[in-house]
Amino acid sequence: MGPGVLNTTAGKAAALWEGVDVHALAAAVGTPAYVYDAAAIRERYQRLTTALAGIPHRVHYSVKANGNLTVLGVLRELGAGVDIVSGGELYRAQQAGFTGDDVVFSGVGKSAREMGEALDAGVLAFNVESEGELRLLARLAADRGTVAPVAFRVNPEVEVDAAHHYIGTGRRGDKFGIPFDEIAHVAAVAAELPTVRVIGLAMHIGSQLAAFSAFAEAVTKVCGLVGVVRSAGHDGLRFLDIGGGLAVRYADGDPTPDLATFGRIAREAVESTGLTLLVEPGRFLVAESGVLLTRVLYRKHSGGKEYVIVDAGMTELLRPSHYAAYHEITSVAATDGSITADIVGPVCESGDFLAIDRTVDAVQPGDLVAVHNAGAYGFVMSSNYNARPRVAEVMVDGDRWAVVRERERYEDLVRGESATLSWRTS
Repeated sequence: MGPGVLNTTAGKAAALWEGVDVHALAAAVGTPAYVYDAAAIRERYQRLTTALAGIPHRVHYSVKANGNLTVLGVLRELGAGVDIVSGGELYRAQQAGFTGDDVVFSGVGKSAREMGEALDAGVLAFNVESEGELRLLARLAADRGTVAPVAFRVNPEVEVDAAHHYIGTGRRGDKFGIPFDEIAHVAAVAAELPTVRVIGLAMHIGSQLAAFSAFAEAVTKVCGLVGVVRSAGHDGLRFLDIGGGLAVRYADGDPTPDLATFGRIAREAVESTGLTLLVEPGRFLVAESGVLLTRVLYRKHSGGKEYVIVDAGMTELLRPSHYAAYHEITSVAATDGSITADIVGPVCESGDFLAIDRTVDAVQPGDLVAVHNAGAYGFVMSSNYNARPRVAEVMVDGDRWAVVRERERYEDLVRGESATLSWRTS
């Protein structure tokens, strides 16, 4: 079995990266480490744009999934824009070469500072989520002598069969978006605000969408609001933003989205409204490109259970603990047989695990292990809990690789702190 080949629990072999020695890479950068494959990102982007061929559209990648500058650069080169949810993500996008017209600013809790920064950057649109946000944005635009481009993010209030309650965002009562029955009112308010210009409608109903019945219902409901918004005096509508959320396969048997159906729903929406389509995929583009490499520290037997203790945990990959999420875990090299074990990390928490009661390769201390489909919501959700430096990130492109984020040092853990205080009394 070659250096770039992974053994799997099903006894099959699958190529990880062609022409890259994974063991040498891990020895050079250390573990844990995130490794991303540029070719996989390009392939997913091509699949999506093929499904949308013939439809006036643009892909705006959701930066929150993975904001590494090199990942952003790969997508910018492909022609993508970005969808951001914070001032920090705006800064990242700018550092990666995106300009104002490339940026859609989403998010339920935009601060005045963040909206001011986005106005100064000339973003394409603010996906406004409340009347209060709309009014604040209008005042900030007035202060700058400009007009803010606005899309109303609608909560379409549909029931989504989500894999976890936390990843549904379009149900009645969710914190996201303007309630469906308040759109006419908010459109009327916007018509009285001279420093906002309504240019679109937006929605996003959640993540891991493989079946599209709820999505189709939501799109239909939002399309039905186009006439309502126009009748309030907004005749400059340009965009229909249908969000992201396309599913990826984490485990064998998981459904994958029928992109032909997704494309058909999108095409019908564009034809019925005459608007240009915006889509905001995140996970779909980057999840399967990423692997978390970790090394086995110990094997341990306790209370009738087998434990494999590795050097990555919830500080590196929070999804298993936070969402009860499944990630395939395999040995990088061939092993003799399999075991059933909990795969746990070194963090001082009982909730620190990557897998529970999982049948995995019979790895031993020192073995290199890959946690698959970790390119989305991996590093971006990592933390310094237990004073653990955040890990290195690496990009593979063909037979070459490069470190795209250096591993943090202990000194980085206390940057900005001071043991000598400058006390103030007012």
